[in-house]
Formats: sequence, C-alpha cells, structure tokens
Amino acid sequence: MSGEIEPVASGFLARYRERTYAAALGPDPGEVVLFSEEAAEGFEAARGYWRTTVAREDLEWLVLVRTVGAFGGEPCLVLDATEENGERNLHIAYTGHSGMKAEALGYWMVDHGAYEVVVPRDEVVSLRIERVPVPLTPARSEP
Repeated sequence: MSGEIEPVASGFLARYRERTYAAALGPDPGEVVLFSEEAAEGFEAARGYWRTTVAREDLEWLVLVRTVGAFGGEPCLVLDATEENGERNLHIAYTGHSGMKAEALGYWMVDHGAYEVVVPRDEVVSLRIERVPVPLTPARSEP
C-alpha cells in the first residue's frame, strides 16, 4: 500500500466561480447542489453548512473523486476507513466481474452482483485516488 494515499469516500467536487466545493447531483438533471463550510455569496445556511443549487453548465468542472485499489489481486473501491482498537481497516466494494472470485476472497453479497468486505488496511494495495470527469451537460438518460 502507498503510504501517501489517505483513503477517502466517494463524492463529487465542483469548481464554481474560481472555488472548489463538495457537490451533489440534482435535484434536476441540469443542476448541482454545492456545499460550503463557511458563508458564501448566494449560499443559504443549512444545519452547520451552507448550500446553493446551480446549473451544471455554470460550473468550470465537475468530477467524481473516489479511492480505488486492489485486494487479493482484484480491483476494489474504498467505501470507508475505520480504526478500532488500534487496527486500521478498509470497507471495500468489489469492482471486478466475477461473483465467484469475490466470494472466494471473503466478500459478502449486499445486493445482486454487489459485494463488500472489511479488511485490514495493509491488505489493500495499489491505492490511488481517481478523478472521473462528469459532463457539464447531463446525458438524456440521467434522472
């Protein structure tokens, strides 16, 4: 495992008016909700943070940030990092294509074709953070 990478959960980031914000898609396909930890112009207070809804096309960029790696030679997505009794663990999801391989590695099925497991952090290798670009114009198939 790479010591420089701190696993993070998946989430969206958006660049708006020369600032980067945590983001969420929706409520409409052409909109994005931006979140700020401090008051900002056009943002409204919402339980300890501020938020605003903007058109996707008004953003400079939009990306999905996620931490990925490999467990048992198979690709995985990091869902969460925990520490209990001094032991550091990662909650990961299998992103390969074989349910049989996932089950052989100790993953449990959480839904049809979806497998997860919690493992010691040092058993997940090749950790890296991916930034997946999201189009500023929603596809017709998006909700």
